[in-house]
Amino acid sequence: LTIKDNGIGMDENQLLNIFDPFTRLHTKEAFEGTGLGLAICKKIIEKAGGEIWAESKKEVGSVIFLTFPRKI
Repeated sequence: LTIKDNGIGMDENQLLNIFDPFTRLHTKEAFEGTGLGLAICKKIIEKAGGEIWAESKKEVGSVIFLTFPRKI
């Protein structure tokens, strides 16, 4: 599953941190949020046996990739 946006994007060196709890790339005045959303997603997906990662290009947008295990 992929989720794509055409938002502000981010530098590659920031991608490793976006799934850490309370990690914010901008001030609260610039953008709302607590920095928990992607951390919660990561916890849920990994608990289900899946993976989550992101690709992004500054000023272009981001893509979040999610995988889930196939049940047999």
